Amino acid sequence: MRAHRYNLYMQENRSTLPSADRIGVLIASVLLAFALTKLIQSPSFTVTLSLPGFYFALPLTLGTFMTILAGALAAAGMDWLTRSHPVLGGTNIEHLMLPTITTFVIGASLSLLPNNLVWWTGFAFSAVLLLIVFLAEYITINPSAPSYALARAGLTALAYALFLILAASLRFSGARMVVLIPAAFLVAALISLRILHLDGTDRWDFPWAIGIGIICAQIGAGLHYWPLTPVQFGLALTGPLYGLTMLSVSLAENIPLRRAVVGPAIIVGVAWAFVILL
Repeated sequence: MRAHRYNLYMQENRSTLPSADRIGVLIASVLLAFALTKLIQSPSFTVTLSLPGFYFALPLTLGTFMTILAGALAAAGMDWLTRSHPVLGGTNIEHLMLPTITTFVIGASLSLLPNNLVWWTGFAFSAVLLLIVFLAEYITINPSAPSYALARAGLTALAYALFLILAASLRFSGARMVVLIPAAFLVAALISLRILHLDGTDRWDFPWAIGIGIICAQIGAGLHYWPLTPVQFGLALTGPLYGLTMLSVSLAENIPLRRAVVGPAIIVGVAWAFVILL
């Protein structure tokens, strides 16, 4: 009887986890794209746009194209993993969003690190992030999976961390406002959309996601010329993203508005307090 229960337990766990071979190949492929960026040195060129009273220059390097390639590999690889899931057995775009965003944020961050031990430390940390996001997305396909709650919480925390890393990286790189605003809007909207879909109601709340993206982009534009460090800038944007997403979830659960705004207000207040104190 014990052996039978053990076999059933192992079969259930295997059904909620992807093939180790598949996920290993996927992570190795994405990391190879990043490693080639470091190993291969190539000249860069600049795309310029000149208008009366406006000049825009966007430098493009091998890292830019390899980051795009890595993002495409992550999306295609996650699709490959989801097709093997016994519950889904097909493509579902919601499970491709965070892996793709994670890959783009990793690529942007690695391009800013110096070519020494720091880069390789970031490279190793990137492997851990990719493993977490691929495993968690695969587990959340089946809400009845034993580790669904843990995977859902992990994806939510990872999504906010990614936005913080992206905002800090944009600040560190000195990105112009014309690049900062679209990036902040797009990533904030996609992250909030994915988190709201994870709240258990199976809803795609596009109005809230678009509104959250616009607010985060406006805050980023307002703080663009302030003398903030990358960490301060990232916290100043991540706090509202967290608070507004939390507010949307509370209102969807029919919590009264006065009670619903307390938690988000505290989150934003704490985040901005850290911005002031750092």
